[in-house]
Amino acid sequence: MTIHIASIGVQDFALYDAIPNHFEVRTVFQVVALDGGLGGLQLVEQPVEPYIKTYDNDGPTAWAQEFDLHTWGIFVAFDDANPVGGAAVALDAPVYPLDHFQRKDLAVLWDIRVHPDARGRGIGAQLFRHAADWAREQGYGQLGLETQSVNVPACRFYARQGCTLGAIHRFGYAGVPAVAHEAMLLWYLDL
Repeated sequence: MTIHIASIGVQDFALYDAIPNHFEVRTVFQVVALDGGLGGLQLVEQPVEPYIKTYDNDGPTAWAQEFDLHTWGIFVAFDDANPVGGAAVALDAPVYPLDHFQRKDLAVLWDIRVHPDARGRGIGAQLFRHAADWAREQGYGQLGLETQSVNVPACRFYARQGCTLGAIHRFGYAGVPAVAHEAMLLWYLDL
């Protein structure tokens, strides 16, 4: 297996879009407020009835309808000629409603995905390093990213990549009924 990662433009967005972006949820992190929150928030992993969480209809073709992607780094990992993963880094883009994500020194890892058939081969780590290196080369000092409390494998992955959990927003999705039960987890990596 020889993986190479390439930057893509609009003409190749369909390659990225075609990489499935779903995962099986078997456990979730429940957010427990200690002493009404004064003692902090604790993540407690709990099993759930397994289900599939999907973002399969989300990719650069859809993002381009909402954002100007000209400053973004959009990358595809190829195994020979087959796209097996992707990562997107947003620069100077109002991609999060939270003010602290509007910092000029913060690049945002908007998306990272690995085809289900290619998982467990280190492709995600290669994409993550490539995205972080690219953001550093662009002059950014920190990489920020968001995941949800239902994506325990992603949380463990980000921790292995050297990220630090910087914020738990318990009610971050409260206005979105379909995911209101999920907590927003914000991770950071110093570049």
